Amino acid sequence: MDKLLQIQSADDILPVYRQTPIGLLLEFHNLNRPFETYDKAQLLIGMCMDNRKHLTMPDNFAFIIRSGGANLRHSEFKVSYAIAVGQVSHIALIGHNNCGMVNLISRKNEFIDGLVTTAGWTKERAEEHFMQFAPMFEISNETDFILSETKRLRLRYPRIVIAPLFYLVEDNKLYFIEES
Repeated sequence: MDKLLQIQSADDILPVYRQTPIGLLLEFHNLNRPFETYDKAQLLIGMCMDNRKHLTMPDNFAFIIRSGGANLRHSEFKVSYAIAVGQVSHIALIGHNNCGMVNLISRKNEFIDGLVTTAGWTKERAEEHFMQFAPMFEISNETDFILSETKRLRLRYPRIVIAPLFYLVEDNKLYFIEES
């Protein structure tokens, strides 16, 4: 967590993101900036599907893709759609602490038992499902994954401004992840 940069005032927003939709997101969420009216999305937010996270921002301000660990590898068509059709030129990629996609293998039995009990699957089918997909969605740690996903997306979409952000569940605030 030593890579996190606090945003407690507009001056804490990194200069590259000031006066951009990413800076506005940080002002709306962390600094209680009064909402403005939007009729079209200003940016794309990629964030985890975790139910503990809720962003404070105006209606119509952003497209949002929620995926385990904020992993957009299997949502690239949606990212491309937001850029091509929605004409967004900024992406906020938001990870969070205590993410369930970290050390996913440790939740294997819970996952399998849950599919058997809740969904009515056989144990064999649930285990096969876990073993097929868990390697695609496992992340080593939250900040490193967001930084690597930011780098990957910057290479894929070189004209798009992408910010690696972090949501701290304990205080419900957004932070920059320091890039080296």
